[in-house]
Amino acid sequence: MTDILDRGARSPDREIRYAPGETGRVDVYEPEGTARALIVLIHGGFWRNRYDRLHLRPLAAALAEKGYLVALPEYRRVGDEGGGWPGTLDDIRSLARGARGLLGAEDARLTLAGHSAGGHLALLAAGAESEVDRVVSLAGVLDFAAAVRDGLSGGAALEFVGSDPAAVAPADPMQQPVPACEVVLLHGERDDEVPISYSEAYAAKDDRVEIVRLPGSHYQLIDPDEEEFSALLAALR
Repeated sequence: MTDILDRGARSPDREIRYAPGETGRVDVYEPEGTARALIVLIHGGFWRNRYDRLHLRPLAAALAEKGYLVALPEYRRVGDEGGGWPGTLDDIRSLARGARGLLGAEDARLTLAGHSAGGHLALLAAGAESEVDRVVSLAGVLDFAAAVRDGLSGGAALEFVGSDPAAVAPADPMQQPVPACEVVLLHGERDDEVPISYSEAYAAKDDRVEIVRLPGSHYQLIDPDEEEFSALLAALR
């Protein structure tokens, strides 16, 4: 099993703020030379504040080594003041809207890449922001109504929307238009945290959506030491 949740990584090259409060910060990992593109890398954790961005630092550092300018944000989550629906998504939308200016990369292609709940947020944010060029979802919770029905992670989806049935539809990528940008879904066939059927259902919505089925599990998709990292690099290109 991957140890990515506990593995250390180098510190970011700099930290910037995009919103007030403890969560309104972004770790920035910079490449040598001109960046291939700007990636906003959104961590998962089933929208709960017990999980933070630190476990994605190894991936952020590895992507910077491959030539990408990487922004790894924190954001309000369930348990934070203003977190949950819609505050959590508002943070990601705000960052997507201002990422190029915030990082001084006005001409860069912008990719939103998110893991698990981060994939869910990336898809929803890209649907509202025309500035986004590509979304890459890594084991994303893309069938939100199914996550509610299945009680995913002890009822995390209902916690996210505050047990409000009326919020399920706007929080569900399956019930929202597919973003106009490029959309690539990566999902492991042995994922026992987020079923691959969630990504398969989303891909079936529109033939513009590309799905890549991988042999690994949930956390192998964010481990730069695993073979799945090459599939992520291909999706980013």
